[in-house]
Amino acid sequence: MENIKYDKKDLTNEVLLDLYKKILKPRLIEEKMLILIRQGKVSKWFSGIGQEAISVGVTAVLDRDEYVLPMHRNLAVFTSRDIPLYRLFSQWQGKADGFSKGRERSFHFGTQEYNIVGMISHLGPQLGLADGIALAHKLKKEHKVTAVFTGEGGTSEGDFHEALNVASVWDLPVLFVIENNGYGLSTPTNEQYRCENLADRAVGYGMESHIIDGNNILEVYTKLTDIVSAMRANPHPVLIEFKTFRMRGHEEASGTKYVPQELMDMWAVKDPLENYKKYLLEQGVLTADADVEIRAAFKKEIDEHWAKVQTEPLIEANLEEELRDMYAPYEHQVFEPAAETHKIRLVDAITESLKQSFERHDNLVMMGQDIAEYGGAFKVSDGFVDLFGKERIRNTPICESAIVSAAMGLSINGQKAIVEMQFGDFVSTGFNPIVNYLAKIHYRWNEKADVVVRMPCGGGTQAGPFHSQTNEAWFTKTPGLKVVYPAFPADAKGLMNTAINDPNPVMFFEHKMLYRSIYQEVPTNYYTIPFGKAALLRSGAAVTIITFGAGVHWALETLDKYPHIQADLLDLRTLQPLDWESIYQSVKKTGKVIVLQEDSLFGGVASDIAATIMENCFKDLDAPVRRVASLETAIPFVKALEDQYLPKGRFERDLIDLLAY
Repeated sequence: MENIKYDKKDLTNEVLLDLYKKILKPRLIEEKMLILIRQGKVSKWFSGIGQEAISVGVTAVLDRDEYVLPMHRNLAVFTSRDIPLYRLFSQWQGKADGFSKGRERSFHFGTQEYNIVGMISHLGPQLGLADGIALAHKLKKEHKVTAVFTGEGGTSEGDFHEALNVASVWDLPVLFVIENNGYGLSTPTNEQYRCENLADRAVGYGMESHIIDGNNILEVYTKLTDIVSAMRANPHPVLIEFKTFRMRGHEEASGTKYVPQELMDMWAVKDPLENYKKYLLEQGVLTADADVEIRAAFKKEIDEHWAKVQTEPLIEANLEEELRDMYAPYEHQVFEPAAETHKIRLVDAITESLKQSFERHDNLVMMGQDIAEYGGAFKVSDGFVDLFGKERIRNTPICESAIVSAAMGLSINGQKAIVEMQFGDFVSTGFNPIVNYLAKIHYRWNEKADVVVRMPCGGGTQAGPFHSQTNEAWFTKTPGLKVVYPAFPADAKGLMNTAINDPNPVMFFEHKMLYRSIYQEVPTNYYTIPFGKAALLRSGAAVTIITFGAGVHWALETLDKYPHIQADLLDLRTLQPLDWESIYQSVKKTGKVIVLQEDSLFGGVASDIAATIMENCFKDLDAPVRRVASLETAIPFVKALEDQYLPKGRFERDLIDLLAY
């Protein structure tokens, strides 16, 4: 392999020297870290030695207010943005001057101050995140580029392909950066993909692509300067495959024994730092004495900042702060319902809420399959394109994961986002970014996730196993999410308005059977209903019935059938947060409790409610808490089987049995 050949084109000596310093600084930091890890003073390290030119070149061509989404061996991205070293060191040591209050390690963090959005270990979602950030720039008519990194291993993930497709279809100015260093941990590229070059994959997405020598800083910088300039002028995505090599293991504990020595030797001669240093010395841009001075200054800075972090106290556990930080702060905005009402269906109430919210929030965007001209599978957004335009009412490809990630990106860049799952069942293909990005991002580095995921759900319509689930327990189990499940039109409207106002991620369940079967007088104005407040629909001293969604209507039908039963009927309305105060108050009054849910029993919301009641109200109970739910099967298609599956009939029987206990 030949040494690197440089072409400085019209770059000034100042730029040439600046690029050298930007490569040198992270290399010296890494050398310090490798010593410290051997001394046991650093717990883990992902080395980027040999790849610094890519991080430096990409970051150097971006404006400071353009977002970059690096991975865990892109130290040069962080140093090129001039983050104070003591803050990076504090982050790696899990101390308070870092960016995540000790909750994350290494580069799993982001910072709005420096327009950096760090990775998560699942890799793929950050590609869709970049789509959302770029979409926000485009909607605001800002000529900005977003750069996102992945390795050759990450290109095998579905999120990579989804994100490229979305960026191409929407003409988003995303610079997709592949650092092809030959190995995904220890797996060589010939065991990962069959195309000759990863850049070739762009052809299938109608996307521009380039292959660049990732060890040649001048080629990286000059080519990207032109590419990024064109992207700003005419927004479009570009895929760049950087050919490079990492001289260390996946992380230091992995070693490099799986790499043939001749390969290590071959790439050693292409070290991006040493080759560039030699070139600058030959060109007279750098002198040996100047190099010594530059290195000494960097080492002094590194040592001083490391020493500062060593005097920083260890983080002390604060239970109140830990629990509080799962959610972004939000004080409920009270908008009272007006006296004027009209009788509408639940589906109409949701539509009305969305219309009024789009009028109120000019930064609100909704994305989903067939939601634009077609109006969505359930016509919730029918006519919205005419009212708000296709930029804000966006049809999407069938790629739930990338779209949820894009919603997170929109939120990072100042927008509000709604994602409509065509059916709540399909959320499983978008599960990862919901539970690992949306739910955790505020806890991880204090960033909000201003996203509502709409979930048409539920049985009773003979739609079978893939269009009838009510899967709220998947999300009530996940700290950081809020879960809303209205049973009436007026509640649906007020709670939807609150969900959109709330900067936290909200899973909003909309029962399909109730869409067009339940009518109610609903205030015509814009109003909100606070989360965590159950509705007491019936009052009585004999028994407490706790339910939500379709279960509310099954309970009402049963109570109407047995008018002598004096029951407290609590419609929870929100499942996270739960209204424990109202639950306990009712339980202490009646002494008997039955919890009804449509989901199958094991692991459902009813189980936690029952267990918590027995832990906190045991002395007030006159009978064991009864749970009623659907069968432990998938939900079937045929009506007779679905009727048997759903708990409506069993609820009536169990309620009567409980009262007789």
